[in-house]
Amino acid sequence: MGDVVRAPWDGYFVTGFDTCAKVLRGRGWLTPDFAWQERQEDSERWEAVATREMTGTLSRLNAPEHTCQRRSLGNLFDRSTIERLTPDVEGHADRLLDELADKLRWGEADFVSTVSEQLPISTVGSWLGIPPEDYPRILEMTHNQVYAQELLPTKSQLAVSAGATVQLRAYFNGLIARRRAEPRDDVLTGWLHTWDAMEPDRERADEILYRLTMFVTIASLETTATLLSAMTSLLLAEPGRWEWLREHPEHIDAAVDEALRYDPPIHINTRIAAEDTVLAGVPIKKDSMVHVLYGAANHDPRRNPDPGSFDILRGGSHLTFGGGVHYCLGAALAKLEARTLLTRMLDRFPTLHTTSPAVYATRMVFRRVTSLGVAL
Repeated sequence: MGDVVRAPWDGYFVTGFDTCAKVLRGRGWLTPDFAWQERQEDSERWEAVATREMTGTLSRLNAPEHTCQRRSLGNLFDRSTIERLTPDVEGHADRLLDELADKLRWGEADFVSTVSEQLPISTVGSWLGIPPEDYPRILEMTHNQVYAQELLPTKSQLAVSAGATVQLRAYFNGLIARRRAEPRDDVLTGWLHTWDAMEPDRERADEILYRLTMFVTIASLETTATLLSAMTSLLLAEPGRWEWLREHPEHIDAAVDEALRYDPPIHINTRIAAEDTVLAGVPIKKDSMVHVLYGAANHDPRRNPDPGSFDILRGGSHLTFGGGVHYCLGAALAKLEARTLLTRMLDRFPTLHTTSPAVYATRMVFRRVTSLGVAL
């Protein structure tokens, strides 16, 4: 239908790889922040508690506020940080695969609840100093809160999301207060020192810290869990693919990238035109919404020939981590978790196969695999 297609509402779908990349990386495209929402005639649409909460997080900020907050985090997962985190991720993966092995001795097991949802929360939880006994609660709150980030959430979904938002705020404010009372040699304590030096208003500093900590946590969970589940499902979908990768482990990184291209955890991201412009020949007025379709871009045959086939040796490219100033902060960490888990699974479970297909939640924006049966 074209690189830019009119949506059924006041907006446009952007589908082509190059056009999506232009929007994601261009300075003329902004996120739908508070200022934009207040200019809309249907401003009530944006008044939901959970929607406003997410609008204040890093992914919905524009310069200069976005620049300030992102700089305060530094390069979260640079090479040295990834090297330091690698032994921890390996330990978490080994522990979870031990649990999977125990379950598989008795037959089939659900890969999602046993492994793919647990590795991201174990990784980011230990990194931020979150008590392990709180992991199940955080996972539940995250699953419920993410409805607010859907393109067209229903009232019932927003109600569920609102409840989760209140719980998340209480939890992370409590975590920050505890770390203020008992500083540690950890990431969160470092953020506290940074913002105390930058922001003399303690209440405002704590509000920023809450939003950063909450956002980094939930952004690290849902998307990475979906990547791990989809990756495993895709590699087990065709007879011989799992065994081939076991024999050619040098292509593990390529397999992870192909999974990211083929079935991205996020399918839609929204931007706003900063000025009247023309995109792929289509006039776009200032403040108009454009919805970047990651899945469509990744399957653009002009960029990735025969895009409907899962090809580990493709050597193609994808936009799954976004681009520009909002490029995914946790991209390197997500790849580390996927690479580590896959390497160990291939070694430990040579005969692993699925017993039931991956089941996805009904969502437009955030993909989520709710179950995936596996056996030996």
